[in-house]
Amino acid sequence: MNSAVPLAVPLAVPLDLAAIRARHTLLLLGLLWEGDRARVDLARDLGLSRSAISSIVAELIAAGLVEEAGQRGGGQVGRRATLLSLRARAAGLLAVDLGASHLRVDLLDLRCTSLASRSVSHDVLAGPQATYARLADLAAEVLGEAGLARERVAGVGAGVPGPVDHATGRVISPPNMPGWDGEDVRAGLERVLGVPAWVDNDANLGALAETRFGQHRGARDLIYVKVATGIGAGVLLGGRLHRGVRGGAGEIGHISINEQGPVGRSGNPGSLESYAAARVLLETAEASRAAGAVTTLPRPVTLAALIAGADTDPLAREVWTGAGHHLGVAISTALNLFNPAAVVLGGRLSRAGEVLLRAVRESALRRTMSVNADPTCIDLGTLGDRTGVLGAGAMLLDQLMTPAGLRHLYRVAAWGRGPPAAPPPLLPLAFPAPGGFL
Repeated sequence: MNSAVPLAVPLAVPLDLAAIRARHTLLLLGLLWEGDRARVDLARDLGLSRSAISSIVAELIAAGLVEEAGQRGGGQVGRRATLLSLRARAAGLLAVDLGASHLRVDLLDLRCTSLASRSVSHDVLAGPQATYARLADLAAEVLGEAGLARERVAGVGAGVPGPVDHATGRVISPPNMPGWDGEDVRAGLERVLGVPAWVDNDANLGALAETRFGQHRGARDLIYVKVATGIGAGVLLGGRLHRGVRGGAGEIGHISINEQGPVGRSGNPGSLESYAAARVLLETAEASRAAGAVTTLPRPVTLAALIAGADTDPLAREVWTGAGHHLGVAISTALNLFNPAAVVLGGRLSRAGEVLLRAVRESALRRTMSVNADPTCIDLGTLGDRTGVLGAGAMLLDQLMTPAGLRHLYRVAAWGRGPPAAPPPLLPLAFPAPGGFL
């Protein structure tokens, strides 16, 4: 019996033309985010008629999100095409990088270019309320420097050094953030800053930053390992972050690499953090000095000195080689589980450079099946201390480049430009569940 549905049977669900138009508008904005294009280019790339493209473009120009940017040169025959450009400063993005011992706030434009930045020492153990107060001050400073009104900010994105339920913005049982368990960081940010907020684990945002702006831009399967006070990983599979059921995926620092080993902060014997986290490396260096190791490192050893001496000091080189070995053991587990195209090392400890990287590669690849090891690149991150804020910007773009986000962008971009432009019809009023676009 042929169970195929006859072509003449009408669709049960009516075609939603407004949703289709919104999708085309978002795709068009995505192309302009990558670079300037003429209307004819957009029509070709999106498979739409020139009239359809002109209608969408006119709407975006009226909203202040797109502008004409001169004519294309290069020996074109006949009339030269007018290029269209995303108005990157149509809205601002507040990007927050909250670490165990620092706090950074950047004001970004829609291309994630930093317009103003502030970074200060800050102990996360000071607790949520003290942190929010400091964040509010830093946000006011960057807005003032850039001359941008708060009404022109489309959202704030924050990375925190612990597990986060991305759907709710709550921190969940963070081993390196006592006093923050259950804290609704999203609500706290929205209360003090007055704009929509999104929150995620800092390693997850590192993965987003590397795949959007780093040397592995466009990679769809990538693991970012942040090595600092704690050790965490952001896992990108098929172009989407794998967060797990409650946001606990990627806690590579709590993998046991020696079940008889020392107990780390999580209480797990032999965890990676008990061998390769910042505090442990300082203790290892002091113990080696006491045992007679030759070194020019200061007393007591500082992390900055340990990093600076990675290539020149024999004790520092030994410490970083050992840390790389232990990191490689844990990373080999991730390689065999996920078979990514790239593993990127970031965080403050990655500044040790090639000494650390060589040890990680040797240890990880020796323990990984060839089918998983051969195609994988293990590299140092290239974004430096911008990684956290760029990842927060990427997260915000994922939220804004949705039908609901587009409605919000219309409102923000129209502020101060006279009567607000009408948003595309029938776009949803509420933000959708976390997704991805750019």
